[in-house]
Amino acid sequence: MLWATLVAVVAIAFLFDFTNGFHDTANSIATAVSTRALSPRVAVLWAAALNFVGAFISFKVAATIAKGIVNEKLFVGESGLKIILAGLIGAIVWNLTTWYLGLPSSSSHALIGGMLGSAISAFGLHMNGARVVIWKGLYQKVLAPSLLAPLLAIPTATLLMLILLWLIRKRRPDRVNHFFRRLQPLSSGWLAFTHGTNDAQKTMGILALALVASGHLDASFSRPPLWVIIGAATAMSLGTYAGGWRIIRTVGQRITKLEPPRAFAAEVTAGSVLWLTAHFGFPVSTTHTVSSSVLGAGAAGSRLRAVRWGVAGNIVIAWLITLPCAALVGAGVEFLTRLPGGVFFALAVAAGAGTLALMARSKHLSAGKVQPDVDLVHEGLIEAGAN
Repeated sequence: MLWATLVAVVAIAFLFDFTNGFHDTANSIATAVSTRALSPRVAVLWAAALNFVGAFISFKVAATIAKGIVNEKLFVGESGLKIILAGLIGAIVWNLTTWYLGLPSSSSHALIGGMLGSAISAFGLHMNGARVVIWKGLYQKVLAPSLLAPLLAIPTATLLMLILLWLIRKRRPDRVNHFFRRLQPLSSGWLAFTHGTNDAQKTMGILALALVASGHLDASFSRPPLWVIIGAATAMSLGTYAGGWRIIRTVGQRITKLEPPRAFAAEVTAGSVLWLTAHFGFPVSTTHTVSSSVLGAGAAGSRLRAVRWGVAGNIVIAWLITLPCAALVGAGVEFLTRLPGGVFFALAVAAGAGTLALMARSKHLSAGKVQPDVDLVHEGLIEAGAN
């Protein structure tokens, strides 16, 4: 049964990475699509390729996820694998829920919340005198950086945009827009690359934890096995190609209408912040960082009215509830795994959530009754999307 449970964990981990890819596609391409710098299909291919490359660059975030948030010594054998499986499914269910609602919530926080919920459900707050949750690591490497990243991104994007506004103040708007559209493939590519250095690592860390629990990897590992790296990078890239079009509309159009210079500033800022946090091994939210950069660039130059603060407020609410909601789902799934045939029930929850999401997506596509390219012409973004 150990092997069967391990295979289930690996499969669900790659499924999470796939949902992470399409859930966070908006982060790296929404602004480029909304300004028509890239067509949607080219944008997702470009983002998928650079997500894949970025996944091979740094492994500090993977180590944080595997060792810095929950006590990895408690995850032993099949029981430990079931807890990991429950945490992953909790993250997937929340990812699909927010995808359906079109809210760009954090896949990172969904994963961390799911793992915290399943671990606490299994062990409580203490187990044999040891703390289950590494509170210092949770605060220093997750909560504080996730708060600081938006606080850094907003003023940085605003400052960069103000500098650009000064440089282009005497230029014709049409020429300025044309110039920055030509630059956006580079800036959106930079953002997609840094997204890979951050988000792909999280699944690698979970799989490394599973391999340690099953005895297939030494607890003192410095980097995950090569097949884990390739698998996680591939799953995220495929998810990116599948696309998260509903979230793309929220990030790229509903927060604020971006011209190419503002989109460029937002992409450069978000990518740079993600690169910095990955260097220190902080698993921050790409969604938080990108949304904050869009807000900062959109508000620069006395354009506070241009920002749709109601939409921004909904995104903030999604940020706040993701950790506890994913934790509750993870705890519920962990309880299921204790029942006879519990792994099957847990997998059924994941399959059911995926089926409902696909049905909702198909219904949404059918209701639109328009071709994606026509949507793009009229609205600047593909709301429904297509593979």
